[in-house]
Amino acid sequence: MKILQHIGEYVLLMWRTFRMPDRQRMFWRQYAFELDKQGTQSVPIDLIISIFIGAIMTLQIKLDMENPLLPRYTVGVVTRDTMLLEFSSTILCLILAGKVGSNIASEIGTMRITEQIDAMEMMGVNSANYLILPKITAFITMMPILVIFSVASALIGGYLMALLGGVLTVDEYVYGITYAFIEFHVPYAIIKSMIFGFVITSVSAYYGYTTRGGALEVGKASTNAVVNSSVIILFLDIFLTKLMLS
Repeated sequence: MKILQHIGEYVLLMWRTFRMPDRQRMFWRQYAFELDKQGTQSVPIDLIISIFIGAIMTLQIKLDMENPLLPRYTVGVVTRDTMLLEFSSTILCLILAGKVGSNIASEIGTMRITEQIDAMEMMGVNSANYLILPKITAFITMMPILVIFSVASALIGGYLMALLGGVLTVDEYVYGITYAFIEFHVPYAIIKSMIFGFVITSVSAYYGYTTRGGALEVGKASTNAVVNSSVIILFLDIFLTKLMLS
């Protein structure tokens, strides 16, 4: 029954969040701020992780596919599809849930226990709309960019491994990442990541907004936000893959 209570409170909070902002100028200012905080500041970790994952995957796939019956360009095909279909659209979101999600939960949770949100409500401000909506819209906006950067940097990482590591030739790798390319995989990855971006920000905002107590509860809210958003992402990943690729 506690799960049903959380679902009900979450739906009611989202109902309050997705209202027309009372002050458009304030919303757009917060939106621009969140674009930088949640999106732009996530680019470095996005690029670093993706480059190394692309290089490691290229090396690992080559070592695991030492079969004369398999063409060497298969390494590029598998690296491309794995990054596009799963890592950049799903695993990356799990990583960002730890960075962005915990940040949102702790920020809003701190405002709750210090009674800043209560003060907003007393002044007639829709605190859910003011605090949460810019975070959700900004992160959803940035997710396609983060996914594209992730895929591109991972392929560059694989290229560097082929060039410097000598596991296969550059021509074989480049041919592999262009072979039998399915264009729908790009919008599939972007759509999936945007849905996951909504999950990360909305679930984290919910746990932060409903925090009660002191600093210890803020830490618990941050942990719950990361864990629960990650579980929901993994569940939706199965559902969306079945729905969009079957």
